[in-house]
Amino acid sequence: MKIKLIFILSLTATICIAQRPVSIIPQPVSVQQQPGNFILTGNTAIQYNPQQKDLKKVVDIFNLQIINITGFVLPVNTIKTTSIQLSIEKLATIGDEGYNMNITSKGITIKANTRAGIINGIQSLLQTLPAIRTNVTLEIPCMRITDYPRFKYRGMHLDVSRHFFGPELIKEYIDLIASYKMNVFHWHLVDDQGWRIEIKKYPKLTSIGAWRVDQNDKIWASRPQAKPGEKPIYGGYYTQEQIKEIIAYAAQRNVTIVPEIELPGHVASAIASYPQLSCTQQLQLPLTGGNYTGMSSNYCAGNDSVFSFLENVLTEVINLFPSQYIHIGGDEVDKTPWKKCTKCQARIKNEGLKNEEELQSYFIKRIEKFVTAKKRKIIGWDEILEGGLAPTATVMSWRGEAGGIEAAKMKHDVIMTPGKPVYFDHYQAGPEGEPIAIGGMNTLKNVYDYEPVPAELNAEEAKYVLGAQANLWTEYITTAEHVEYMILPRMPALAEVVWSPRENRNWQSFNERLQNHFRAYGQKGLRYCPGNYTVSIKPVAQNGKLLVTLSSEIMNSEIVYSTDGTEPTLNSNRYTAPVEINSSVLLKTSSLLNGRIMGVQAARQSFVMHRGIGKNVTYLNPVSRYYMADGPNSLTDGVRGTNAVGKYWHGFSAKDMIAIIDLGETKTIQSIALGCLQNYNDWIFLPQSVKFEISVNGTDFEEIQTVSNLISINEKNAQFDFKTSFPAKGAKFIRVTAKNNVCPPGHSGEGKPGWIFADEIIVE
Repeated sequence: MKIKLIFILSLTATICIAQRPVSIIPQPVSVQQQPGNFILTGNTAIQYNPQQKDLKKVVDIFNLQIINITGFVLPVNTIKTTSIQLSIEKLATIGDEGYNMNITSKGITIKANTRAGIINGIQSLLQTLPAIRTNVTLEIPCMRITDYPRFKYRGMHLDVSRHFFGPELIKEYIDLIASYKMNVFHWHLVDDQGWRIEIKKYPKLTSIGAWRVDQNDKIWASRPQAKPGEKPIYGGYYTQEQIKEIIAYAAQRNVTIVPEIELPGHVASAIASYPQLSCTQQLQLPLTGGNYTGMSSNYCAGNDSVFSFLENVLTEVINLFPSQYIHIGGDEVDKTPWKKCTKCQARIKNEGLKNEEELQSYFIKRIEKFVTAKKRKIIGWDEILEGGLAPTATVMSWRGEAGGIEAAKMKHDVIMTPGKPVYFDHYQAGPEGEPIAIGGMNTLKNVYDYEPVPAELNAEEAKYVLGAQANLWTEYITTAEHVEYMILPRMPALAEVVWSPRENRNWQSFNERLQNHFRAYGQKGLRYCPGNYTVSIKPVAQNGKLLVTLSSEIMNSEIVYSTDGTEPTLNSNRYTAPVEINSSVLLKTSSLLNGRIMGVQAARQSFVMHRGIGKNVTYLNPVSRYYMADGPNSLTDGVRGTNAVGKYWHGFSAKDMIAIIDLGETKTIQSIALGCLQNYNDWIFLPQSVKFEISVNGTDFEEIQTVSNLISINEKNAQFDFKTSFPAKGAKFIRVTAKNNVCPPGHSGEGKPGWIFADEIIVE
């Protein structure tokens, strides 16, 4: 047998010699492989101390998994030639969820401080065995493992409101969570499109609120609202007995279920059931899709009966779920109805509140006080920061990390779940050839490279980051197979991010270990994404030159490319070093693996040459760290953004964009243009105006022209070039000032600053 050297990154930096690689995900803290194997047979006994009663169910579940793989039941607490010993002891350094595992040819021992640690050790052990019954000799490499998690909150979310999934899928989801040592299932049970939890005091929540008109044959965003007389037949809900069973199932696998009961917005399904809960009190049905026109989706904050209703609902929820946390939503509240509601306005006046933001804070704090009295804590999306944060609230930061940073600096616990990169409803490959997704692109490597602790936090503030979570919203996901596809293999990537020490993480090692997991998914019949075959095209503008680097996430692949607009073939240029772009070209590139062009369509990028290409750009107001494109010089890289939010756009929030280009030397120019984007629903608006100035010394600027925006701020989507042309002039510096807009009347952010998204400053 060929002996292979395997380098395991660990706290002990051990270099091991092994018969075969160990493909455990997440990467343990320390693995020391040793010569030899342990052979698992029907005569291997499971040993544990019966006085440690917590282990009885652990042993039962472990044995069920062994039966699935081997067909035989391991005897328990009998004398056999080999054994697997499970033991709860007092152990230093490994914490509540860590474990020590020692595998020799004679036996296996797993020791931990708690039942949870034993379960995590078993999950690692199971990953050394076949995925399905094969009748192969069950050889487990001899090794010593010391392991414990980096973060205590390691979560996965699933939205069952937009599309309903039965208890069987929920249990499968929990099994996958547990298999990668994640420990929280965030169950999004309530939203506009369906109420999914039985509340005995309010039966209409499920007899009416759980059902909507079936329009699954239409794309989510284009689904019209139900017409009078249409029968609601799509939906479903979980009875309290089903929920109790699922909670117990999860608890046996060290998974805590955090229920989410949305408030004060995203509750059209509750209002359909009980119209008196809204400001308008008009009859309606649960939403059929993404169309909110004329529909009520908020509770009335001025109506005391709303709080009585919610307290009764939350009482039943708290009695069901043992979780320390109850998630109360708090996101995307359209405050327009509150502004028109006499009861809400009276509440603002009587409580001495300044505005509707403080009314939302009042609402959240009132609910928090009730939940706290029940000896639980609330979690809310980062909008609960608006108007003042409830005293003991934990913030789930989804709109980037800004909310989480703010909360941590206020000494509140934080869970990081930014849309980029841990919204798993976004594309992970393609999008050509991929099942439809809501948009965006969060590839496997994007997820694996994520660091949950922002650089803006110091060591003390970082302690408030409890961990991270991935979210799977299901507007475009209707089947169990699609659920599987969107989380596999991105969930294992996030699992390694939140479990393994940061210094242990290694993309190449993870990719190698993942290959065994791919085989296991296939054998189990799980649908998964095989990888992002699309080559990443990254322009780098520096020193007056435009260089393009190409990279692929696919292991052992090569890259081929063309610059004449033709499709790459086996005979095209092989990529070996950054490609210099010195003319307007269309670059196309593909991954090449085992002599085959991979992917449905080649990646492509057009480059537009102009006199500002490769020149350095500085900003007087900073670019958002979440929308920096490929760096500050992305405005001079020859790449034009498309009409959708994407990686080539620079984002500026609340302040004007003021960019200065240094041309390096005085050049004769006669036109300057700035490309900008408008996306109404995302708070992105074209600037009010753009001012163009030039200078020869960088101090004294001459205004060339201020170009006003002529496109309506209410236009849903628009892309526009602000451009000025003038008689030829000499300039070394160019200053471009885009004046920020505010969200217009009727917009959910009315009166608040919007975003400027700019793509390229073209100088000719």
